Amino acid sequence: MIEGVQIKQLKPNVDERGYLMELIRGSDEFFTKFGQCYVSLNYPGVVRAWHYHKKQEDYFVVVQGTCKIGLYDMREGSRTSGQAEAHYLGTGNNIVLRIPIGWDSPDIPFNWEIEYK
Repeated sequence: MIEGVQIKQLKPNVDERGYLMELIRGSDEFFTKFGQCYVSLNYPGVVRAWHYHKKQEDYFVVVQGTCKIGLYDMREGSRTSGQAEAHYLGTGNNIVLRIPIGWDSPDIPFNWEIEYK
């Protein structure tokens, strides 16, 4: 796994009303501090990729459907520099994916075209 990337397995607490699933607690070992919180709706075939935070980590959770998160480590000095990996989040794999500070580069080898499959 890329250095600094962490995964927290989520557990739905189910009863007759549905379920409640805790995402992040301030006491979680991988949590550092609050930066921002947002919700994104992605239409089928949409690619959102390669963004960067200089001062905060990202914590990804997919609440409906499934999303493929691609990571590429461009950080100089990282023991996993040059490594790429993918994580599938969402239905059937309820996790929080923590992505460390310092991700982005125009040199990332990625096809930006939307591919309909």
